[in-house]
Formats: sequence, C-alpha cells, structure tokens
Amino acid sequence: MSVVVPALNEAENLPHVFATLPRWIHEVVLVDGNSTDDTVAVARRLRPTLRVVQQRGRGKGDALAAGFAACTGDIIVMIDADGSTDGQEIIRFVGALVAGADYAKGSRFANGGGSDDITLSRRFGNFVLSSLVNGLYGTRYTDLCYGYNAFWACHLDTLAPDCAGFEVETLMNIRAAKAGLRVHEIPSHERNRIHGTSNLRAIRDGWRVLKTIMRERRTGPPILERGRSTVSAADRGAA
Repeated sequence: MSVVVPALNEAENLPHVFATLPRWIHEVVLVDGNSTDDTVAVARRLRPTLRVVQQRGRGKGDALAAGFAACTGDIIVMIDADGSTDGQEIIRFVGALVAGADYAKGSRFANGGGSDDITLSRRFGNFVLSSLVNGLYGTRYTDLCYGYNAFWACHLDTLAPDCAGFEVETLMNIRAAKAGLRVHEIPSHERNRIHGTSNLRAIRDGWRVLKTIMRERRTGPPILERGRSTVSAADRGAA
C-alpha cells in the first residue's frame, strides 16, 4: 500500500503526520512542491525509506498526479501534510476497499465524521456543490471537497487527475461515479492545521470546483446512464 503526501513548507507538521501512520504501510511518497523550509530533510529523517518526488508544476492536483505516478502499491491513499487528516483512520479506508469498494472517499459529514476546521461559508459551499454533483451524476455524496481518499491502483487511469488545484478531489469523485466504480464513504474527522497557513481560498477554489463539475458533465454520460450506482456509508455501513 502507498500513501501519498503532497507537501509545501510543512516541516513543522510532518512529525505529527508521520507519527499517525500505521506501521504496516510499506510505502510513503512525499511530493515536495519546492519547499523553502526543511520539509524534505525532516521527512527523510522521520522515515528513511521515504520516496521523494519533486513537483515540477504547481498546485495540489498536480502534486497528487506526480505522487500517484510514483506509487508501487496495490492501494493508494492520499492524505494532507498539515495534520488535518489522521493516519490512524487509514484502516477504515483499506477495510472498505478489501470488502469490495473500488474507491473509498472520506466524508466529514457522514455519520461519525466531523471537522474542527471548516468554516460556515465553506460548509455551505460544500453542501451546494455536493448537491449539484448528486443531481447531475446520480451520486449520494455527503462531502465533495475533502482530501482524504483511497482507491485501488488499478483504477488510476480512470480517475486520472489532470487538474492543478484543490478541485482535484471533486474531479476524482466525479470520475469515479461516471466510471461506475463502487464508492464507499468513510466517516472522517478533520482536525485543525497544526502549524502554518492554508493555501486554500474559498471563493477562488470554489469557482474552480464549479467549473470542474460542469466540464466533466460535458465529457461523458452521468452514472445513472451507465447502469451502475455509487454506494455510500449509509447503505453499506462504515468500515
């Protein structure tokens, strides 16, 4: 199993992030977005077997694409480097995949999930965008814009992240639905960033998410026209 961690100036947060990762993970891929601090040095000191990928482009989507391409595991998990995602929850995602899911997506709003970080405006925006995707693609997603997800590596060509920014989670969620993948939502608790400031900008990135939703609508039929449906945690139970 491979865990991909995109990072830009996260040296202070990595000790906490890596401490939460289960010992049985065989590969961690750090994608460094040209950090100006000691991100790479700290990561290598914490995990000598770490694989480091130097990002050539910019943005979270670009970083994840580079990290995914470097993975060798059968399962790929994507987490954040700011301490907001808890590595101890990885077992839930892996459990869902082993039980039959193709794609396990984290949700802060599924029963058992939560967030210490999301603002009221971001919560409302996420709800509106999630509702739009559910209406257009026949999904039942409770959380569209969350960066904690896992999938079987054999589906990487289907998910094919080819965007630069924070809209990458939305893109992957939509493509999973359009391809008819079995999607299982995993309740997850988002914590506050430990150190530093986020690069997320609600209005700018919300607009990019909306454009992604509409662009994907034009590139292929929605899931209900493909004969399969996505599966939520409410239907299958949390892993």
